[in-house]
Amino acid sequence: MTLTKAQAPQTQAPQAGATQGRAPGQPRRALLICNAKARNGGVDLDEIRAVLRAGGIEPVEPPPGDCKALITAHAGSVDRVILGGGDGTMNAAAEALVETGLPLGILPLGTANDLARSLGIPLDPVAAARLITTAEARPADLGWVNGHYYFNVASIGFSAELAGELTAESKKTWGVLGYAVAAVRVLRRVRPFTVTIEHDGQTERVTTIQASVGNGRHYGGGMTVEEGAAVDDGKLDFYSLEVAHWWRLLALLPALRRGTQGRARDVRAFKTTEIRITTRKRRPVNTDGELTTYTPAHFKVVPKVIRIFAPGPEARPGPRDGLLPL
Repeated sequence: MTLTKAQAPQTQAPQAGATQGRAPGQPRRALLICNAKARNGGVDLDEIRAVLRAGGIEPVEPPPGDCKALITAHAGSVDRVILGGGDGTMNAAAEALVETGLPLGILPLGTANDLARSLGIPLDPVAAARLITTAEARPADLGWVNGHYYFNVASIGFSAELAGELTAESKKTWGVLGYAVAAVRVLRRVRPFTVTIEHDGQTERVTTIQASVGNGRHYGGGMTVEEGAAVDDGKLDFYSLEVAHWWRLLALLPALRRGTQGRARDVRAFKTTEIRITTRKRRPVNTDGELTTYTPAHFKVVPKVIRIFAPGPEARPGPRDGLLPL
């Protein structure tokens, strides 16, 4: 069933995809799609192809096109999808991966690669390709807001304005430093706004400069939504930055990187599975670095709806690992 924008997702187990139809000894077939516009999208794929074939996986490489359409078109002839790109590339494929049930292999070619960091996937593309040939496809959750899936975090306020400020060119040129440069520009004009939050039978009205709803752990080029968050814990991690002045963010920066901001007196934080956020003025929502919808925003977690080739939980980074240097 195709998910329409008006429908809320139903909890469902991933489908088996085409894997069950593969005869014993027959090479596994992977749809290999690389985003040439990603920061490292120009990587030489020859070594990656060789690693995949040595591991018994034959890459199928279609002509460039819409990511979702390519996955849907090839769903019956491959048993996995390998995406080369950053978090925006993964986000663009999420709906098609849910619909087809095909497991995902990640080649981190983006600027921050927050999903790969959250899962402990090597940031070297060749090492990541090698992992895809040996790792188990592990169930993972997705966040959902107003009909849009996301892996890492969805935000309203400062982060959404930051997403609008960042360009593909600046990320490709400056890398993670581009986030910092854009953040300084956005900070100078950010203003508090009022949101109404509904969750777990409660309604709260607060003034904030950012409200974030995380599914994964890392986001925004080195930030952490909550130090113990995981992409398979069946929970959303919410926090709201209810600071009086923008410069307070500078003091909170170390906590935002570690995921301990919820301990601060001017930060509201909790775990939930569903939340609604409304604002007086219509505001954009940033999902995995892309502006995809607007308030009012209805968020849900969709547990174990996708599978990703990744190390086991014991190999994931600890609370202070996986962070990018400033």
